[in-house]
Amino acid sequence: MSVRPITEDDLNLYVDGRLDHARHTEVAAYLDAHPDVARRVQGFRDQRDRLRAAFQPVVEEPIPSELDLRRLIAERHPAPSGPDAAARGRRAGARVAGGWMRAAAALVLLCVGALGGWSLRGMGAPAVEGVGALAREAAASYAVYAPDRLHPVEIRADDRAALDDWMAARLGRPVAIPDLAPSGYRFMGGRIVPTEHGPAVLLMYDDDKGTRLALLTRPMRADRDAPMSAHGDGEVNGVTWADAGLGYSLVGPKSADTLHPLADEARRQILGAV
Repeated sequence: MSVRPITEDDLNLYVDGRLDHARHTEVAAYLDAHPDVARRVQGFRDQRDRLRAAFQPVVEEPIPSELDLRRLIAERHPAPSGPDAAARGRRAGARVAGGWMRAAAALVLLCVGALGGWSLRGMGAPAVEGVGALAREAAASYAVYAPDRLHPVEIRADDRAALDDWMAARLGRPVAIPDLAPSGYRFMGGRIVPTEHGPAVLLMYDDDKGTRLALLTRPMRADRDAPMSAHGDGEVNGVTWADAGLGYSLVGPKSADTLHPLADEARRQILGAV
């Protein structure tokens, strides 16, 4: 029975201690075998612990006397007298309490918004390193070469030996070419493409309907080992991962759920070729 690929969601749940025992064991074994990912997960833990330590004293502080609700009500609305005093007092107290509750709610929302903005800072900006950058580069390369009906590849599949040599020379190491024909996608060929992080190999596949998929591969300076993660914008989606210093991103006009089994098969073949 094969182990399901470890995803970013698994890593986050692992840090939070929310995985069941079986999945926790699988993730722990994966981290033992992938020290780069283990260091990143430890960084998540350290950040969580620092946040807890920073805010715990605030949580445990008693409410300052100047913010005591009963005292504020008493100062603003002195005890009434007369036959209807008790009823008027209750109504006044309710109005003040309601006002303070609304103010407190607004303050909480403001704090949550500020903390959310801080914790999400930079998430709207494109990733500059690791698998996030690789995913973006794969989608960009797909957008340029997949629609090309004349020259989508530079070296065709029938000149496999030349393509193997070219890829190894440009990337400094051999690159496996997965066979996706049993899944309905025949290998068309490949080319070398530029990225922000140096040359990469772009392998192209298509099915009998003309739908094309591309697998981008390049050496990784960051995220040298990374679990599979899905990405996309609805039109071009992908699954990206890294093993032993090489990153891979399978992209195409299919849902991530459809691409995931293909990525699993590609990864199985690549690991088997090492």
